[in-house]
Amino acid sequence: MAWRDSRRSRSRLLLFISAIVLGIAALVGINGFGDNLARSIDEQARELLGADLVVSSTQPFEPGLQPTLRKLSPTRSNEVAFASMVQFPKGQGVRLAQIRALTGGFPYYGDWVLEPAAAVAAFRQASASQQRVALVDDALLVQFGAQPGDSIKVGKLTFLIAGRVRKTPGQSGFSAAVAPTVFIPGSLLSQTGLVQRGSRIQYRIYYQFAAGTDVDRLIKPLEARFDKANIDTDTVASRKKQTGRSFADLTRFLNLVAFVALLLGCVGVASAVSLYVREKVSAVAVLRCLGASGQQALLIYLLQTALMGLLGAVVGAALGTAVQLLLPQVFAGFLPVAVRVAISWSAVLQGVLTGVLVAVLFALLPLLSIRRVSPLRTLRASFEEDSSRPDPLRLAVFLLIAVFITGFAYLQTREWKQALGFAAGLVVAFGALAGLAQGLRLLVRRYFPTSWSYVWRQGLANLYRPNNQTITLTVSIGLGVFLLATLYMLQGLLLGRVQLAGGGQQPNLVLFDIQPEQRVGVNQIIQNQHLPILQQVPVVTMRLAAINGRSGADFQKDSARGVPKWAFSREYRVTYRNKLITSEKLEAGQRPALAADGTPRISIEDGYFKRLKLKLGDTLTFNVQGVPINTVVGGTRIVDWTQIQTNFLVVFPSGVLEAAPQFYALMTRVPNNAVLGSVQRALVSRYPNVSAIDLGLILQTLDDILGKISFVIRFMALFSIATGLLVLASSVVVSRYQRVQESVLLRTLGASRRQILRITLVEYAVLGLLAALAGLVLASAAAWALAYWVFEVNFAPEPGPLLLLAAFTTILTVLIGLLNSREVLTRPPLEVLRGEAG
Repeated sequence: MAWRDSRRSRSRLLLFISAIVLGIAALVGINGFGDNLARSIDEQARELLGADLVVSSTQPFEPGLQPTLRKLSPTRSNEVAFASMVQFPKGQGVRLAQIRALTGGFPYYGDWVLEPAAAVAAFRQASASQQRVALVDDALLVQFGAQPGDSIKVGKLTFLIAGRVRKTPGQSGFSAAVAPTVFIPGSLLSQTGLVQRGSRIQYRIYYQFAAGTDVDRLIKPLEARFDKANIDTDTVASRKKQTGRSFADLTRFLNLVAFVALLLGCVGVASAVSLYVREKVSAVAVLRCLGASGQQALLIYLLQTALMGLLGAVVGAALGTAVQLLLPQVFAGFLPVAVRVAISWSAVLQGVLTGVLVAVLFALLPLLSIRRVSPLRTLRASFEEDSSRPDPLRLAVFLLIAVFITGFAYLQTREWKQALGFAAGLVVAFGALAGLAQGLRLLVRRYFPTSWSYVWRQGLANLYRPNNQTITLTVSIGLGVFLLATLYMLQGLLLGRVQLAGGGQQPNLVLFDIQPEQRVGVNQIIQNQHLPILQQVPVVTMRLAAINGRSGADFQKDSARGVPKWAFSREYRVTYRNKLITSEKLEAGQRPALAADGTPRISIEDGYFKRLKLKLGDTLTFNVQGVPINTVVGGTRIVDWTQIQTNFLVVFPSGVLEAAPQFYALMTRVPNNAVLGSVQRALVSRYPNVSAIDLGLILQTLDDILGKISFVIRFMALFSIATGLLVLASSVVVSRYQRVQESVLLRTLGASRRQILRITLVEYAVLGLLAALAGLVLASAAAWALAYWVFEVNFAPEPGPLLLLAAFTTILTVLIGLLNSREVLTRPPLEVLRGEAG
């Protein structure tokens, strides 16, 4: 019966179920990409690390640990890594790079891709014979037009560029763009003059073990000694887990965006099925007269929608499988592994099951009314009498939908708070859009403009007449506009935040690692170029040793306090002063000061203060280069991290750290690249250890990264917009019967084609404009909240693009509505009525 009844309505069923296709395509594409990425990470786990174990520290390894470290494995490599300025003597180009002084056979796994390939052997031979040979990242060579065979100056030494580094195991294109790498022989490091007291340096040892060695079990007995010496370890298993978790978060986020597109299609399904049910009431009444029960009638039409949902899900899964072929190319600059693409049958199965489930759940809402269609409906015309009574099963279906949405969100986020927040956000968005649409219907009906022209009265009346599409189109199109508009405004906020250095007198050049004895000379270089010294602060490196006398190990044994492990393992770079700067505001307590007994009363950034669950008066013990210093939390500060300043989590008072090993950071502003190059060359010549960070270059790189991220999110948001357009088209086409009847009656009563066209134009123009404005209102509220509460920046969106988006949405809605009315405008009324009756 379901099959026979669908013959006349299959095109209608296919159209409104097509709204599910894009949502399923997005889900399958993202899930398939995530599965392929996870599999590739698992297969290439060793290449992510380039070794079986990496032991690292910010200080030279203690002599007492050296025998233990040597016994771990005879196959090992040593590396000293730090940031420094490098210069190309040929073109006088200067840039900050990551220097990696390497000794040994690293990398042990993965392909170290160089041009020419023989450069690997030449570099390792140079390490043994102390030849001045370097391997330089491709991005650095391209920027300065250098080639293998040219020279590069690192510190006091000039190296021959033996090869171009195309790929290093474990390094993504993203990290190479931000900090291009220069490899030099470890045996020549001391001659560069770059390693000085107080310099920020990372010491690493790479190990290779025999096949089958359980590395995590091997180093477990050493964890306590490593923690005490502030040594970090990284194994293949830990790197795989960390990398997989990072990209799992990305795919889960994109999955939630895709799920919004799917839910948007389901709104269209529910509305279209509601209109479909109204057309089938007479047929259901006849079935009831012939002895069919209300449950049988419900199952007939539920089977139709379930089969159409299955078809839409299968098509969407096929499309999503094709989409996942594109995603590795989109994410290529972010991925540390080469993704091997294959069909993910688990993602396909999940997509198909999800599509059928959501189609059935959302179709059930209008289909439940079929159970109450009376056989007397063959004699009377009031369907509302059957469907307006309260139905407890509808509440059960609503609860099932809520459970499904929350459960799916949890599967993507693995956190109940985020899942509940996502579900609540959807409820708010859908509720606000539906409320606006319902409010419009009520206002138009109550304050109907009786004095307006005939065309306007008819067009506005269509907003609340039976089979109106006000709520459906407002929710579907409004949500799509909301996603795109929010994305656009957030992108503007982020770009505006990072472009602060581009105007006014904000600093755009930062000098790091200025040793105390170099401070006067560096200042002289800046003054000789007639540049301002906007800020110059001392920086001391230390670690947190204890809170209220309890060490990190004590907190690990007792997790009730909830102090995170990283609070004790990270390095703190602090400064000392007795006042606040322009980017800081006192939140509680007092400014940094020495107590009467000489105890330092430090100031802590408010957010960090709360994350560590500290209280004013708590004592913190810091390890400053081996010297313990006891402090008291005297106050908290709110820090505006958006300002180009040297901001700190912890600030000491003056009179405590002056004798500690330290370096200075200096901020200035250069007017153009010529002056920038002059300053960099002078620094490299006289003080090669000083790092000059060009904020303009960093901002340009960040702009490129944000552009890629925006493209990815736009790509997913377009699924929602396209789904909204399909919902619009399907809702309009499915309601064609009612609109054609009304228009034919108007034609019969003497209305001209032009009048009917204008009536349609009014109706769909109001609907499109309402949907666009509702989406913009929600987007503005969301963007303002993020600007105020999260980014703490002024909310100043550009209205031009937003108005263009609203205009485009309105015009598209009108065009689809007019296309739907073309049959009435081009054919005689009698012919149309006969066709509809048949």
